[in-house]
Amino acid sequence: MSERSTQQPSAAPTSGGEGAMRGPLDGVRVLEAGTLIAGPFCGQLLGDFGAEVIKIEDPVRGDPMRQWRTDDRGRSLWWPVIARNKRSVTCNLRDADGQALVRELVARSDVLVENFRPGTLERWGLGFDELQRINPRLVLVRVTGYGQSGPYAHRAGFGSVGEAMGGLRYVTGEPDRPPSRAGISIGDSLAGTFAALGAVMALFARQTTGRGQVVDSAIYEAVLAMMECLLPEWEVGGIRRERTGAVLPGIAPSNVYPSAEGADVLIAANRDTVFERLCEAMGRPELATDPRFADHGARGEHAAELDAIVAGWSAGLPTDDLLRRLHDGGVPAGVAYTAEDVLADEHVAARDAVVRLVHRQLGEFPVQNVVPKLSDTPGRVSRLGPELGEDNDEVFGRLLGIDAEELGRLRSRGVV
Repeated sequence: MSERSTQQPSAAPTSGGEGAMRGPLDGVRVLEAGTLIAGPFCGQLLGDFGAEVIKIEDPVRGDPMRQWRTDDRGRSLWWPVIARNKRSVTCNLRDADGQALVRELVARSDVLVENFRPGTLERWGLGFDELQRINPRLVLVRVTGYGQSGPYAHRAGFGSVGEAMGGLRYVTGEPDRPPSRAGISIGDSLAGTFAALGAVMALFARQTTGRGQVVDSAIYEAVLAMMECLLPEWEVGGIRRERTGAVLPGIAPSNVYPSAEGADVLIAANRDTVFERLCEAMGRPELATDPRFADHGARGEHAAELDAIVAGWSAGLPTDDLLRRLHDGGVPAGVAYTAEDVLADEHVAARDAVVRLVHRQLGEFPVQNVVPKLSDTPGRVSRLGPELGEDNDEVFGRLLGIDAEELGRLRSRGVV
C-alpha cells in the first residue's frame, strides 16, 4: 500500500452536522475498533458529546451488534442505539494494508478505543508503542474482561463473567435461588462508562503533558467499583453480604409494595425523617415512635414486620391515590416502569429524556437522550447507527486522500 502524507488536517465537522451546537468534545476524533457492547458503549458516550467517532468494522461481518435484538424482519433494534452518532468504515485489521490504513487514521486522531484480548493489537503491529511513534498525543482506550495485566489478563472475558468476579452476581437475586442477573448488560456498560471517563481525563491531562496514555478499563473492576462497602463489611465487620431479593439488608422500609390494582410501587422511606412522613401519610403516626421502628437500626432488624404493615396499607389504595398521598407527603415513591410507561411519562417528555429520530428502514425511532445534561455545551443524538461501510468514501477520501481507483483496489481485495 502506498504511503500518503500524515499531516493532520483540520478537524472534521462534529456528528451534529453543519451549524450544529458545539459539544464539549467537538474537534476530538475517536477511532472505535471494538465490537459488541463494552468498547462501543464507550464510543457512544464520546459521540454523544460531540466527538467524531469513526467505527472500524470487519468488511464481511461488521459488528455482531448489527444482528442483536432484531425485529420480525431481522433488523436490529440495538444497533441504531449503540452506533448512534458514529461513522462506519470497513477495514480488515488482519491484513497488512488494513493495518496501514489504521496507522494513517491514528495519525489524524485523538483516541483509539478497542476491546480485543490483550496482545491482539500488538500482534497486528498496532501496539501502543508503535501508535505513539505515529502520534504521541494518541489516547489508547483498552476495554477487556480482566485488564491488560495480571494472571487472568489473557482469558476471554464477557460482561457476565466480569459481573460475577466483581461481586455483583453473588448478591443479586432471591436468597433461596442461584445468583441472578440484571436484565441488561450492566458489566459491559459500566466498563464502557469508566472507559469514556478515562478517555476524557486522559485528554484533559494531555493539555498539560502533551502526550497521550493508555486507559485500561476492566469489566470486573468497573463492577467492583460499584460494590459499596462490600469488602470492609467482610474483612472488618465479618459480614458476608448475601442475596436479599428486592431489598437491601438493614434498609427499611425500602421495597416494592402492591397497590389495589396490583401495580408494583417502590416506596423508599428508610431515613428517619422520611419514615415519619410515611407514617403520617399512612395515618399511622404512632409507628414513628414504636420501639421496633423508631430508628434506622430498629427498622432494619424488623424489616419484614414493617414491610407487611406498609404492604397492607398500600394494597388498599388505587395506584394513583397511593402515589398522590406519598408524593404530597414528601415520600419518595414510584411505579416500576416498563418501556411503555417510560414513553408515556410526562416528566420524561418534559426533560427530553427520550428523543426520536427517523430510521431509513424502521421509521420513527425512539432512543434515550444524552446523559448528563450540560447547560452550555450539551450533547445530542444526531444520527442513528450507520450501514456497514456507509462512510468509507467520505472518511478514506476526505481524511486520508485515497482516490477512487485505490479505494476500488482495496475493496476488491477485501481490505475495506
